[in-house]
Amino acid sequence: MAEKILARASGQTAVVPGQFVTGRVDMALLHDIFAVPVFEMLRQSGFSSVWDSARVIVVLDHLVPAPSVAAAEVHRRIREFVREFEILHFFDAGNGICHQLVAEGGLAQPGQLLLGTDSHTTTAGALGIGGTGIGTSEMAYVLATGELWFQVPSTIRVDLAGRLAAGVMWKDVVLELAGQIGTDGAQYQALEFGGPAAGDVDIAGRLTIANMAVELGAKFGLFPADGATVRHFRRRDIGVDAFGPDADARYARAVRLDLEPLGPRVALPHAVDHVKPVQAVEGVTIHQAFIGSCTNGRLEDLRVAARILAGHRVHPRTRLLVAPASSQIERDAMSEGLLETLVDAGALLMPAGCGPCFGGHGGVLAAGERCIGTHNRNFSGRMGSPQAEIFLASPATVAASAVRGRITDPRRMLSPLPERR
Repeated sequence: MAEKILARASGQTAVVPGQFVTGRVDMALLHDIFAVPVFEMLRQSGFSSVWDSARVIVVLDHLVPAPSVAAAEVHRRIREFVREFEILHFFDAGNGICHQLVAEGGLAQPGQLLLGTDSHTTTAGALGIGGTGIGTSEMAYVLATGELWFQVPSTIRVDLAGRLAAGVMWKDVVLELAGQIGTDGAQYQALEFGGPAAGDVDIAGRLTIANMAVELGAKFGLFPADGATVRHFRRRDIGVDAFGPDADARYARAVRLDLEPLGPRVALPHAVDHVKPVQAVEGVTIHQAFIGSCTNGRLEDLRVAARILAGHRVHPRTRLLVAPASSQIERDAMSEGLLETLVDAGALLMPAGCGPCFGGHGGVLAAGERCIGTHNRNFSGRMGSPQAEIFLASPATVAASAVRGRITDPRRMLSPLPERR
């Protein structure tokens, strides 16, 4: 799929791994952490416009709401740049996380090339989109020219087989993959997900898995655009065609994941690939639990958390933070009564956005504290003090742990999980 995307973008019939190509970009994505230096670089280089203002997306999502005068100044300047460069797709603070908004709005389609100033732009691969992160100077070049060079990656095929057991989520699957191949296991390669169970992964699950492809070093993390993908876009009045690998596609190697024996997984500090079964760390005291981020802040995640938390209270020595990935998810969760359930259990609701994930503000950890969260990184110092510890897990595991005040196997509190379509 990565070869087909880059072949189309570079105007060629076919490309091969290792080949260098110059590709035309379909959509460019910027957020509030890097937008100002990108636009400044563009202006300093003599450009008064972008190559196509209808193909640029700017989102304020990391520093929401602005936690400092400096952050407020950044937001003010971004709004000015958006007006100056006449950017069509601008999402001000409170709309949600950039990757979720791309998926919700159908702002890119299967087979297209999406470049973003955030490493987790691989999230778009859930919809068959070639999404990948780039640096600020590269983005300035993209905004000026509408193109960028690439080395075509080789591809690792990940075959999914079987069905998930009760209490196990797609986050557990990608954590298991991280534990198997490591954080550099797909370095500058594409991860392509297929196999007999790939079609069983709902869109929310695909977004979770594709999001974390970059944590394994991948340039792209791609699911075929199948019937579920076509229906996702049809609900947004966008017609798309199915898109996937050719029948005779060749891969650098294949990895098989059997889902049926898989149990809940936890990534231990301070590496995403330091993965253990939840039973290996059950009982570890936690001080903070976080449900949200571009990895797991979707409606499906809040449903599972609410189902576990219903009738319970968050442990008195633990705080639970919940940040929906978008305002639409927040509204849907409100209409379903999920937010009421979460608040009744003692959760602290945060604005739709990145929340505590990157340690910018909200939920910052003190030395010696432990957090278990649904986000994508657990590096030392990621959420505050370098002496804090971060554990990564599914929304089910995080919710169960918040109730018990220690890392807990969610199967002790919820069986079965809602049926997956």
